[in-house]
Amino acid sequence: MPVSTQPSASAETARILVVDDEPNIVDVISMALRFQGFEIASAGTGEEALAQVAAFKPHLIVLDVMLPDMEGFEVATRLGAQRAGVPIIFLTARDATEDKIRGLTTGGDDYVTKPFSLEELVARIRTILRRVGHAEQGSSRLAFDDLELDEDTREVTRAGQPIELTATEYRLLRYLLLNPRRVLTRAQLLDHVWDYDFGGDARVLETYVSYLRKKLDPHGPPLIHTVRGVGYALRQAKA
Repeated sequence: MPVSTQPSASAETARILVVDDEPNIVDVISMALRFQGFEIASAGTGEEALAQVAAFKPHLIVLDVMLPDMEGFEVATRLGAQRAGVPIIFLTARDATEDKIRGLTTGGDDYVTKPFSLEELVARIRTILRRVGHAEQGSSRLAFDDLELDEDTREVTRAGQPIELTATEYRLLRYLLLNPRRVLTRAQLLDHVWDYDFGGDARVLETYVSYLRKKLDPHGPPLIHTVRGVGYALRQAKA
């Protein structure tokens, strides 16, 4: 499975954790990613992955679902706030729609099924790293009403209170803040936040909007509004 894309400077400092219990898969992925200029660490179990996240501090995790001690879904859940801002690509032989939805709602950013193309995996990794702002220059603060997002520190506050977000919640909120008062369709949000074809199933989006509302609304009036039959908009509540 050769990779023809040449290394790029933007990937030189990106750290990627590869988690799989099959050594040959870890070796092949690691070799391809090192060739692309990424810094790599690996793990063969869920417990090893948890330890590596703390020690290696990856910018992205490639995580197998079927591990000998726990599922990759459980690894993502146990990481919790520790991996806020760190995207996950689930890697698995299971391709049922229910598994994909579970992976994405657990906090995953993409779902790649085996057998897979190394070139496609590298392309998805690059896309996600660009999307979450790795190696971006000129980051700035985004604000709407009393809600603030600092792209340099990746900190979010509302009415001065810190809001802990997962990587996916952060990207969804960031895209809403980049388009205040604008009605964003479900298709636009799925495309820009997940860069993934859900086949018209918006349940994942609705789930994450609900997550964001539960974290933001206790600190002030609702800011994320449903536009029935279209999508969502970030705007102040009508008096």
